[in-house]
Amino acid sequence: MTGNHNSGRKPTPTALKVLHGNPGKRTLVPESEPQGQGELWAPPPWFDDDQRDQWHYALDFAPPGLLTATDRQMLVVWVVACVEHEKAVIELRKHGQVVKTADGNVIQNPYLGIANRQAMILIRAVSELGFSPAARAGLGSRAPEFTPDGRPQTSKLTAYLARKPDRLDS
Repeated sequence: MTGNHNSGRKPTPTALKVLHGNPGKRTLVPESEPQGQGELWAPPPWFDDDQRDQWHYALDFAPPGLLTATDRQMLVVWVVACVEHEKAVIELRKHGQVVKTADGNVIQNPYLGIANRQAMILIRAVSELGFSPAARAGLGSRAPEFTPDGRPQTSKLTAYLARKPDRLDS
């Protein structure tokens, strides 16, 4: 037997099968799939300012209802990889892709390896979290609309209430 139980395509979640009209026409058993639980709010206390900003960016722009508290550690991996990738790219721009050692030898900038490694982590994490265009297409959700101040708009009702001059909360 070639491969193992992890070979081949990942199983399609029941919600996606329903969304696509159950193309296989098989009996769907949604209760057999574990569901994420809880809501994500605050970032881990050990995050620095850049990581906290990236955390909030992810929560603001992720497809609605996608992330749960169950996904917290995967989101932590994504956030750290984003921030470390950015720092490595900044250093690459500052010093170039090759640097001289103390002996005068020319070598690849160590930050290039860091940037590449963080990019690979990001590619895997975005796929798992539904942050890539291909992953979002599989979710069947459309991109969020944005308010004039650049924040994601949750609904047309929210946008209407935000611009309504006689709002009750003002």
